Amino acid sequence: PHPTQEDLAGLRCRLRRVKALAQLPSLPAEAGTDLRSRLERVRQLELRIREKKAGSGATPGARPSEDVGAAAPAAEAGEKAPAYQRFHTLAQDLPPGLTLPYKFKVLAEMFRSVDTIAGMLFNRAETITFAKVKQGVQDMMRKQFEERHVGQIKAVYPASYRLRQEKNIPTFGSGVKKSDYQLTLEPVLGEEEEAGGRPHLSASRLLERRREFNRNLVNIVKQHHKAFLAALSPPMVVPEEKLTRWHPRFNVDEVPDISPAELPRPPQEDRLTTAQEVLSTARGMLTPKMEKALANLALRTTEAGAGESVVSKAPSPASTSSALKGVSQALLERIRAKEAQKLQALMTRDPRQEERLAMLGRLPAMARILRNVFVAEKKQALTVEVACARMAESYDAQMPPGEMEKHLRLFAELLPDWVGIHAVRTDTYIKLDKGKDLGLVTERLTKAAKEAEAL
Repeated sequence: PHPTQEDLAGLRCRLRRVKALAQLPSLPAEAGTDLRSRLERVRQLELRIREKKAGSGATPGARPSEDVGAAAPAAEAGEKAPAYQRFHTLAQDLPPGLTLPYKFKVLAEMFRSVDTIAGMLFNRAETITFAKVKQGVQDMMRKQFEERHVGQIKAVYPASYRLRQEKNIPTFGSGVKKSDYQLTLEPVLGEEEEAGGRPHLSASRLLERRREFNRNLVNIVKQHHKAFLAALSPPMVVPEEKLTRWHPRFNVDEVPDISPAELPRPPQEDRLTTAQEVLSTARGMLTPKMEKALANLALRTTEAGAGESVVSKAPSPASTSSALKGVSQALLERIRAKEAQKLQALMTRDPRQEERLAMLGRLPAMARILRNVFVAEKKQALTVEVACARMAESYDAQMPPGEMEKHLRLFAELLPDWVGIHAVRTDTYIKLDKGKDLGLVTERLTKAAKEAEAL
């Protein structure tokens, strides 16, 4: 469509404005010199900050102005430690062999859910009550969440929350009176964890708290594992910092549940906690039938506690076995000492060594496949990519090419006279001596695996 008169008038008006802006007077020379000097000071300040961060100090011979010298300490005071120092604990994970009991895993998931909900409420400056957390955790996990779980979390990680009984908290129609006491939770944070002038629970801090909770759970299991090792015959002592897996006969699911820490109670609260207290308080106020039922309950509770203590102190069946009668005691002690030495090596084995042992165990079966690949291809050498692809197609377990290449390089490390890997220009080739006896090759690989396992 053709432009109308109104459009042309508007364009003329905009053109006049542009011409008027172009005719504005330029800055005076004095103002330009002052601006250039300020820019130069800013550049010097930026240079000093970069040098301080790099650890090189100030440039020799430089004489910054007074403004720079006054601003430098402020910049230095506001600097934070590098991220690799502030979050180094996030990179320290637990060994994969130190598994947790199922009930501990559920408690760890509860802590994660509590921390997620409490973090959202805390960052919104909202009071964190147990009622809010309970509803949120049950919605997330589809499991019952009670005050005893809060006590268990407090027992595992005492520095996670401050617990109080408070009243006059807005309830917004939740069925709780405003004058009633409510259990509140407040995350414990450091002074440096602030955002906008108030404490802030960041995502990195949530992850750090979660890992700290898991480490505490593992430490609890380690104490029970230590007691288990001390009760063996002969007793075993394994340094906790070197422990990478539990003893084969240690059942983690038999670790007792965590005793909840005592939670704060509302003042002047008269709470009856045991059947004996109920009976002593209500005696004479109940019918004879109810008193008899309470007495029986108290008696059963006492007998159950005594039975558990007797069972825990009973000797293990292994120590009283009759199958070893007639065997020399000295021979038994030597066998047990050798077995304990093997188990201690197993429990303190490095995960990388464990991975190498697993690879060594696969090599005898892979040796036959590798030879068949070269026989089928009818070539003296193959590229590593082709060899890995053919091996992955023939091996009975699914394995990515990168893992298969590690096994081929391990072949070349152990049997350099049978397998050789050569880099030629841009490609890497693998060469196999098909004249070698496969039986001897398998025997050497099996021997290498046994020697590595004995270390």
